[in-house]
Order: sequence, then structure tokens, then C-alpha cells
Amino acid sequence: MDDLRRTPLHDLHASLGAKMVPFAGWDMPVQYPMGVLNEHLHTRAAAGLFDVSHMGQVILRGEGAAKALETLVPADIEGLARGRQRYGLFTNESGGILDDLMIANKGDHLFLVVNAACADQDIEHLRKLEAMGISVEAVTDRALLALQGPGAEAALDALVPGAAAMRFMDVADLEWNGIVLWVSRSGYTGEDGFEISLPADRAEDFARALLARDGVAPIGLGARDSLRLEAGLPLYGHDMSAEVTPAQAGLGWSIQKIRRTGGAREGGFPGAEVILPELGAATRARRGLRPDGRAPIREGVALFDAAEGGTEIGTVTSGGFGPSLGGPMAMAIIPADIPDDATVYAELRGRRVPVTVVPTPFVKPTYKR
Repeated sequence: MDDLRRTPLHDLHASLGAKMVPFAGWDMPVQYPMGVLNEHLHTRAAAGLFDVSHMGQVILRGEGAAKALETLVPADIEGLARGRQRYGLFTNESGGILDDLMIANKGDHLFLVVNAACADQDIEHLRKLEAMGISVEAVTDRALLALQGPGAEAALDALVPGAAAMRFMDVADLEWNGIVLWVSRSGYTGEDGFEISLPADRAEDFARALLARDGVAPIGLGARDSLRLEAGLPLYGHDMSAEVTPAQAGLGWSIQKIRRTGGAREGGFPGAEVILPELGAATRARRGLRPDGRAPIREGVALFDAAEGGTEIGTVTSGGFGPSLGGPMAMAIIPADIPDDATVYAELRGRRVPVTVVPTPFVKPTYKR
């Protein structure tokens, strides 16, 4: 525990009564006294404030940075407008996913946010671009907060005028009490909301100012996971990995037409010869599951095509209880030709229970378009 890194909000978490747990090498709040279920429901009804300062923040500078990044990411970065953000993937030569990330065009540079567990490897991966004259700067002096939920807009705009004018996946530099906030209208809950990068030494002041607004409450990693699962959002290391391709992970949409077969900038990224032919033709795909009854099925549970005997068809990649659904939910990568509403069987403690294959998301997102 002594080796865990601490975010700039660590003391605030302690003062708010958070239960802290190790996560990706960081000491992070998993829940507050409100409890995971109530934190989840509060975010859906009002506004939740998450500390996501463990995520990696990276700046790419240099002429042709977008073009250079396209050698590592199968997304249209050159066509990304200034003041806009796009979801992307790092891929490997076998077509698997090394990490997922957010990419923002800030005009004279690109701003990237990567997963905490992959941050070091991602930065080393990005250093391949230095040979193309691109500088890779790890941002280590800024915190990152996420404000999510239907009350997020009013709460943030009261402190930072201009936030309400933003639309989903917009990015902007806004000012609060003499500091510059790097704001994106995005998040990982399926709710409308914002992610805010700001100087680490002012993070606690800003967080307290947000928490003083009516309807804003601190939310931990536990509710963050159930919220993203209800929204059908995959988590790296669970629903996607170096052995899972974009099409299998249900992320083919993140590869724009211009980078696909026949596009003006077709391929040119690691694993393209595997990834591109599989788009629209994957034999396995990430799907939603709704178990019968109230018992959740967790990650690693085996799935079969019959109640007895039969063939193992996959394993659960994410699973838990959905507070907004009032029941269990899960995702798995299974044969793509299994139709929605089909029944498969999860093996729990030596017996097989029926599970219905369903579309995702389980809860419809409320992004402000």
C-alpha cells in the first residue's frame, strides 16, 4: 500500500470518508458513505463528481502530429476539427487492441487521455512518433475530474460560464479563478457530462466548489464501473485486450470510412491487414447479456449453448448488478451469429442458468448532441 501513487485529491477523499483501494498502482476511492448503489443512482438523477486523475494525459506537438498519430491509431485524426474530440484505439500487429484513448484537437497540439494501467506503455508506444519530428509530453502536473449526470451542465456552468454551450465531444479551454481548465464534454457513464483537466495544486479547491453545488456528490470507482456497464461501454483489460480485435470488441465504428478498405487513407496502422477485412464480417462479437433472476454473473464465467452438454461459446468479460435496471447485466464476446433474444447458459457453481442475449446499451445514453 505504501507504494501506491496518490492523486491530488487524496486528502479530500479521506475527509469525505471514502473507502480507498489499490487500482492500477494508485490509491483510489471505490465508494463513499453513500454506498455504490446510491452513488450510481445519484449520478443518473443529479450529478456525480469522479476523480480520474490516475488516467494518463499526453500532449503531441509538431507539424503533422495528426498524420503521424494515424500510423498508430485506426481513426481519422487528420479530419478531426479543432475543438473536437474523438475516440480511438492503439492496435498491435496481430490486430488486437493495446488500449483505447480519447484524442482532442486543441489547434496547435493534440491532447490525449489514456487508461491508467496502460499509461506508461502508451507513452513509450507514442515515442515512436518522435522519429517523425513529433514531441511527446506526458502531463504530470494536472489532475483530471469527471462531472457526470443530468445536473452536470448547470453545476459546471455556474462556476465556469461557457460550459453549457458545449456539445458532446467538444473541447475548450475555459477559465476558473485565474486558472485554465481543459474541458471536454464527454465521459464514461452514458450520461451527459464533462471531463476537466486542471492544475494539480488547484484541484481540491475546484472539486470542493463543485461539491458545494446542489445535487453534486462524490462518486467512487464502484459506481463508475456499474454506470459504464449499463451504458454498454467496454473496459480495457476486460472487454478488450491485445488478443481482441476492434470488430470483436464491438468498436468497428471507431474506424472511420476514410481509414477503411477503399478509403482515401486506407490502413497504415498496426494490424490493418487483420482488422479491416473483419469489419462487418467478424465471427465473434461483444454482446449484452441479461441473466434470469437476481444473481449477477461475473467476469470469467463460462457460457454454453445448451443447458446440459453442448459447447462452450465464450466467457463473461464484464458483469454485475445494474441499479438502474434493477437486475443483473453482463457482456461477453460470443459467436456473432447468435441472435438477440436467444438463450445461452452461464455456468455458476456447477449448474447452468439461462441468460438472454440482448443489445447494448442496457441504459440509453443521454449525451447532449
